[in-house]
Amino acid sequence: MVGVYGKRLAKEIISTHFGDLVAKVCNCLLQNGTLSLHEIVRYTDMPGSHVKNCLLILIQHNCVQAFCTPRKGSTDKTVTLYMAIFDNIINRMRFSKFLSLIKGGELAPKESQTKEGQCKYALLKGILQNGRLTFEQLVERSISKEQQMDQVQEKHQSELRACFNELVRSHYVERCPRPEPFIYTEPEDQPKHTKRRGAKTAVQPLSLEQQAIEAATLAESERFSEIPESSVERAGDGIVNHSPATGDKRKHETLETDLDLLVAIAENEVLWRANFEKLLYCLRTKICAENVRSRLGDDAGVVLEAIMEADTEQKIKATIVIATFDGILNNLAGSMTLDRVRTILDELNCKSATDKLEAIYSLDLNATLEACKNDEIEAVVKARYGDQGYKIFRLLSTKDQLIETDRIAEITFMEKKEAHQMLYKLWRDEFIDIKKVPSQGSGESASISLWRLHRKPFYQTLLDDIFHAALNLTVKISQLVEKQHEILEDDMKNLLKRKFILQLSLLKLDDALMLFHDF
Repeated sequence: MVGVYGKRLAKEIISTHFGDLVAKVCNCLLQNGTLSLHEIVRYTDMPGSHVKNCLLILIQHNCVQAFCTPRKGSTDKTVTLYMAIFDNIINRMRFSKFLSLIKGGELAPKESQTKEGQCKYALLKGILQNGRLTFEQLVERSISKEQQMDQVQEKHQSELRACFNELVRSHYVERCPRPEPFIYTEPEDQPKHTKRRGAKTAVQPLSLEQQAIEAATLAESERFSEIPESSVERAGDGIVNHSPATGDKRKHETLETDLDLLVAIAENEVLWRANFEKLLYCLRTKICAENVRSRLGDDAGVVLEAIMEADTEQKIKATIVIATFDGILNNLAGSMTLDRVRTILDELNCKSATDKLEAIYSLDLNATLEACKNDEIEAVVKARYGDQGYKIFRLLSTKDQLIETDRIAEITFMEKKEAHQMLYKLWRDEFIDIKKVPSQGSGESASISLWRLHRKPFYQTLLDDIFHAALNLTVKISQLVEKQHEILEDDMKNLLKRKFILQLSLLKLDDALMLFHDF
């Protein structure tokens, strides 16, 4: 459940990118949930045409999903509902991180930049900035920046298609979901199915919003279907047989026409968008690899990246990563010996198995993700409560059990009174939990306080704090951007420096946000 500050941050991001009117419509959906066009007009008190335009902008940039349901009291009429996609809105402040994943792109060091990398970078940047686009629109965007001759443009388009297909093959780009899927909802007066007696677990029904996302999602084969080459390009590559048999000539020409039609549809009609799930998966890989490098060395980080890349599923919420040994070795490209790789796999606590004579390794990321979270939490605690609070928090985090106040004071070398005061500060801010038990051999009212780290409520509290801090930074950056038009040239350098520092702080804070919200 997203808190108040998370919703306010989402509204601020939309306001910065698209203006106040679009932000007002988006905030209406964030605050009130899924609504129809008529309800949005009523809540926002805006003209219907303005609301429609705002919704089109939000849908274009993957911030809103539309779907149809049966109208209440009618069997043959439907109503279109709109739902805000909070995670996609938050992803808008990660565009620079997503673009940094492109090897050889503009954000890579100059010596490692390649023509192919810059091409992929430009294509992904175009989709991130402009939302849903056809391949033809991407080509026009690229050509408009470089005025070229027709013959050069044709070659340029072929190169762009090759780079684009590579992005699709790597799952960085996907075909857009269905625009308005139909969701059947049971009538309210229909009796609901009761849980069968003796059933050990009850299947949690999907919410209306979850059903809409599921219904809109394309099948895997269609979602990542590449743009085929035209018959002319295939002939140029030597793929087409230039001298077909006489009887097959007509059939051959028909197949060429069908192929060109498929290419035209894929280029001019199919809409594409960035695949945030894959991009976040890559960012999770980087964060986990950095943590492993700090604990086990550089080689361990390289092997972990190879495991994550070899995983066939690559789901952002999955904590168990499965990869074949051959897949891991292929990604390492001979940079380590077999014995060294096996040693690191043991250090990472990977479990091995054999399937059809193929070695398979599974890696549980829970420990690594918890280590990353603990690093962030300990930094927050130390900054807020000093060394004493840090000692107590680290003790409770390491032991992960109930500990008496006197015992905590003894282990941390603190006075009992100081330890007691610090424990209550941490408890008041929902970092830790308290349990009071009767003291043996004392009066009825006497009790002993036992303390432990209560992770789930604490994680939610910390997440709200992160959203709050990100909101404050975003607002300050927006204020500096507005001042750029009013400030004198002499003060511009100082303003840009402050803006750069705030943007770096926001990027760093977003690493913590991804840990506690996305991963």
